[in-house]
Amino acid sequence: MTVLRTPGGLSLRFRPRALAVGAGCALLAAGLGVLAVAGGDYPMTPADVLRTLFGGGTPAEEFIIHELRLPRLVTALLVGAALALAGAVFQSLVRNPLGSPDMLGFTQGASTGALVVVVLGGSSLALSGAAVASGLATGLVVYLLTWRNGVHGYRLILVGIGITAILTGVNGYLLTRAPLMDAARAVLWLTGSLDGRGWSEALPLLIVLAVLAPLVLLGCGPALRMLEMGDDTAAALGVPVRRLRMVLLAAAVLLVSFAAATAGPVSFVALTAPHLARRLTRSPGPNLLPAMAVGATLLVGADLLAQRAFTGHQLPAGAITGAIGGAYLVWLLAVQRRAGRL
Repeated sequence: MTVLRTPGGLSLRFRPRALAVGAGCALLAAGLGVLAVAGGDYPMTPADVLRTLFGGGTPAEEFIIHELRLPRLVTALLVGAALALAGAVFQSLVRNPLGSPDMLGFTQGASTGALVVVVLGGSSLALSGAAVASGLATGLVVYLLTWRNGVHGYRLILVGIGITAILTGVNGYLLTRAPLMDAARAVLWLTGSLDGRGWSEALPLLIVLAVLAPLVLLGCGPALRMLEMGDDTAAALGVPVRRLRMVLLAAAVLLVSFAAATAGPVSFVALTAPHLARRLTRSPGPNLLPAMAVGATLLVGADLLAQRAFTGHQLPAGAITGAIGGAYLVWLLAVQRRAGRL
């Protein structure tokens, strides 16, 4: 831990390794992003991409990058960062490495709202709004079912798993009721896809992340570290435990809901990014900022792989994150079992 003191008497504490991990992941995400923007039916070199980003490209390059490819990259960065931040908050709140929106039912809840719009018929804006509203409603239901003198970790996980099972069945039924073409579109959305994303899809998530990220990182981050020591210890240190849990849970559910509305329920980013951040920083605690950087890098890399892995055919980014995240989950369960925690 390094303490930086300002002339005004303020002191800032940070871990150099965590800062280095965040900066390294940001640079890696930028490099992968340049490669992703350069590829496609109209190929460019990385130098062409950088020149165009700084205003030196041709009109065709300006249109392709700024209107077609850059929005997709920005959406990937925002969705990855939002999911990773939400996952780090959930894992810290429940004090369980398996605590993530994928396991607790929130992404399934957002999917249910979207599928209702698909079945009834509606615009993309209505689909996004329904995903956000349904995700928030699922969060409220999980909170009410979990509440008993506070929200506790294992109870939250058990209730979330039950809600996930129920909503999975509901979503399967809704898919059977949708018209064939709409059902195919819904399946692509349910996988988690960045295809065709523009500035209109990225802007709402950007606003939500700009508001909630400082609140979580600066307003709740130090208290969240104390909360990991136990509710009683945190309360003895002056942390308003119940209010903090409520604020963090609401912020995490909002992040997940808007991320799902933007790109669909991209799986396993919220689970794996906080784990990778802790391993890279070698530091206990939530590691919120490094987790955001790792999450953004994961999703940009997954989308790049989804575009280039199979010549002539693009996969949804969620298919790549699901395959990698599923393998990581199996490995994590094996490690927990060997350690006697399962």
